[in-house]
Parts: sequence; C-alpha cells; structure tokens
Amino acid sequence: MKLDNTKSIIESVLFAAGRVVKNTELATILEMTPAEVDEIIQNYKKDFETEERGIEIIKVDDGYQLTTKKKNFEYLIQIFDNRAKPTLSTAALETLSIIAYNPRITRAEIEAIRGVNSDGTIYRLLEYNLIEDAGKSDAPGKPTTYRTSQDFLKMFGISNLDELPELPRYKLDENEQIILEEIEAPTPQGGIENTENE
Repeated sequence: MKLDNTKSIIESVLFAAGRVVKNTELATILEMTPAEVDEIIQNYKKDFETEERGIEIIKVDDGYQLTTKKKNFEYLIQIFDNRAKPTLSTAALETLSIIAYNPRITRAEIEAIRGVNSDGTIYRLLEYNLIEDAGKSDAPGKPTTYRTSQDFLKMFGISNLDELPELPRYKLDENEQIILEEIEAPTPQGGIENTENE
C-alpha cells in the first residue's frame, strides 16, 4: 500500500467516524502495526501544518480524531452561535480539577476535599460529558467513582492526563498557613464560559 494512499484512507476514516478512532482500529483497517500507524500519522500531521489547512489530526488517549484548527475557532463560532453555550461555574471547574488529578474518585471524597456538597456540580459535569462513571469503589456501599472523559482532553488540548501541569508545591508560613507556589493551568480551547460560584 502506497504511503499517500494510506494517508488518504486514514483521513477518510477519521472524517467519516466523527469521533476518536483508536490506534488499534486504524491498524486493523490498514493491516499494519499500531507503531506503524503512529509514525504515519505523525508525518501526516506535519503535512496539515505545512499546507496551512483548516483541519488537523489530534491525539486523544490511544486514538486520533480529525478536527478543525483551534486558531479558526472565532470564525467557526459565527456559524454555530445559535447553539446553547455550556457554562461552568468556579465550583464546577474546581470539581473538574479534583477529578482530573484524582481519577476514580467518589463523590464523598470530592466533597471532603471541597468541604461542600458537590451533587449539582457533578451532575453538570456529567451532563457536559466532561466526566464519566469509572465504576464502583471497593469502599462500603460500593459508591460510584468518576474520571475525566475524552471530551475533557479535547477541550483542554491535551492527549492524556500525564500532560496536566504539576500540582503546586506548598509550604507553611510563620502562621502555619499554607502558601502555594503559582502554576499556569491549562485553559479550554473555546466554547466553555466561566461563571460565578454556584
């Protein structure tokens, strides 16, 4: 199979799927190894950049998806401006951060960290598909655990949770108060608005 033809097939599959296609799925379709697929796609991504096309291939977990380029968002939103724009409160962003850094965390554990009831924020994050059910905990009562979703990765422009910034280190001041070192947190790639605390 010629390389150009392989690239064409990959583009067609990603376009038609309209979702993240796992590397193993592409490998099966192309009768290649996952490593060979990865190498071809990495080269193909460079073609998109060189040709200044309006689409790009992004990596999400162990798969790939064809998307529009982030820098063109301001033009695309004019077409989709009638859609209801999801909004996340500071409380929801806080809860989302806790889940991102603590996969398979329970509601009770989230509330222990935040110090307030988090039912509403968890429901909203589930509604926006930013988090998902990660199964049952081994704790008494088998509570549901949560983790971030692929939509979360796409929104923040990262391939996996390993790309999240490190949590800030802390130290105690003379009054035994915690002082956090500032870090730069990732920002959404557009489409989510921040509102006041719930």
